[in-house]
Amino acid sequence: MRRMVHGVGLALVALGLAAVPAQAAKPVKPLQKVKHIVVIYEENHSFDNLYGGWEKVTGLKQADAAHTTQVDQHGAALACLPQNDVNLAAVGTGCFANQPFHIDDYIQPSDTTCPKPGVFAANGVPKGTGDPGGCTRDLVHRFYQEQYQMDGGKHDRYVTGSDAVGLSVGAYKTRMLPIYRYLHRSAHQRYAIADRFYQAAFGGSFLNHQWLVAARTPVWHNAPDAQHSILDSAAMPTTYPLYTPDRPVKDSALTQACDLPTTVAGVACGDWAVNTVQPPYQPHASGAQLPPQTSPTIGDRLTAKGVSWAWYSGGWSNANGDVGAPGWTNGTTPGTCSDPNTTTGAVYPNCPDKLFQYHHQPLNYYASFAPGTAQRSQDLRDEQEFIDKAKASGSSCKLRSVSFIKPVGAENEHPGYASEHGGSDHLVSLLRTIHRSSCRKGTMVIVTYDEFGGQWDHVPSPGQVGGPGGPSDEMGPGTRIPALVLSPLLPKRFAVDSTSHDTTSVLATIEHRFKVRGVNSRDRKVQDLSTAFTVAP
Repeated sequence: MRRMVHGVGLALVALGLAAVPAQAAKPVKPLQKVKHIVVIYEENHSFDNLYGGWEKVTGLKQADAAHTTQVDQHGAALACLPQNDVNLAAVGTGCFANQPFHIDDYIQPSDTTCPKPGVFAANGVPKGTGDPGGCTRDLVHRFYQEQYQMDGGKHDRYVTGSDAVGLSVGAYKTRMLPIYRYLHRSAHQRYAIADRFYQAAFGGSFLNHQWLVAARTPVWHNAPDAQHSILDSAAMPTTYPLYTPDRPVKDSALTQACDLPTTVAGVACGDWAVNTVQPPYQPHASGAQLPPQTSPTIGDRLTAKGVSWAWYSGGWSNANGDVGAPGWTNGTTPGTCSDPNTTTGAVYPNCPDKLFQYHHQPLNYYASFAPGTAQRSQDLRDEQEFIDKAKASGSSCKLRSVSFIKPVGAENEHPGYASEHGGSDHLVSLLRTIHRSSCRKGTMVIVTYDEFGGQWDHVPSPGQVGGPGGPSDEMGPGTRIPALVLSPLLPKRFAVDSTSHDTTSVLATIEHRFKVRGVNSRDRKVQDLSTAFTVAP
């Protein structure tokens, strides 16, 4: 991997802006019949963690020992996988065999292990003390940590590089998931599963949402020094139960600074915002705010072309203060927010749900979507509005040409605060709503996840040893994640697409179908998802 360096010209190389084709690729024929593209963006699961048991895919049964056996920071195989999730730690000795295991053997979907909304439980909630849903604890999913975990393509340090240790190689029983059951009914929708689809960038939700809309990493010029990470010699920025840094470190929002005695070669340095930082505009939480970004987004491209689109986020009306809009739940009387599910201390009209995630709203980081702009009022909408439009579609579809759907926290499948099965139920509900409307005939639905959620997968990504072809750079791609394409236009009822894709393939698909310019270099180079229409069964 190349080292990111100072200077405007060299920084452009680091961002992948060198040698950019002058024109976006021509539309691929299978996409020309698509009238509507709907992107459902779920949260925090690797492919093996969720879809590893799907038939015909490269899944858990194909995982070889070289990419499965987890090692300590010195490279020796771990004797066992220690658990610190409160419910897994109570099983036997609390140290599982060094191999993948099924989470649902120990934590059932009905178990009362989910925290109350807004409650943080570092190691999870003991059975019998929380809400039902079978939640686990959360797992670290950050920029440098994931690169350490991937170990150049070996994928053998997910446990050592995690605060959740052994949970990192847990997996769900795929065939018990609501989405699997839905797509295996006798009259199921036509779909393709992509089993070589990777998160665009290393790390977490904040960064991969940015890559979904802009195919680039945000920049924070002249950021305070405190915002830069400091790495040890193995490029790790912190301490974990099984990892001890060999010198002082700091895990911050930005990449390490360049040209310092502590700068580690081979991984990104500079003013790149790679870990969670708050947006510059309301709604946002307390903490450092990223300066407004000015690079182009897919929204800007679609608006300029006159293509209708929207970003539909669960809980947006409450959080943004859109009184009376679809999704609003706090009445019309100004004052302190009254809905018990809203954030304590919030003041009307901004009444965010306790599980509304500010960093899941990527367009709120851009100047072209600042409060008062036309794009903000027209195109940043509540998920309920999408559902209403789909249900209201009688003889003609009322959906916009492009729809991004971001469920609110309780329904997005994120470990730690959301139920996997509950989130999968919500996903099925969205798919049913679309399929039962007149919109289904010309609609292509793309379901994928923002990132791996700190969970192991055995298939290396582009740019890693043993990975498939495809564009890569110092930002990614990262771990393999689940992805589905659903459409009546697909030629097969079910197929596996093993083409190499990443998150920016979603952008490429939209760009090629609606003939808009790419927003950066990765989306101009990556393969779009039209391959789902041509893959053999």
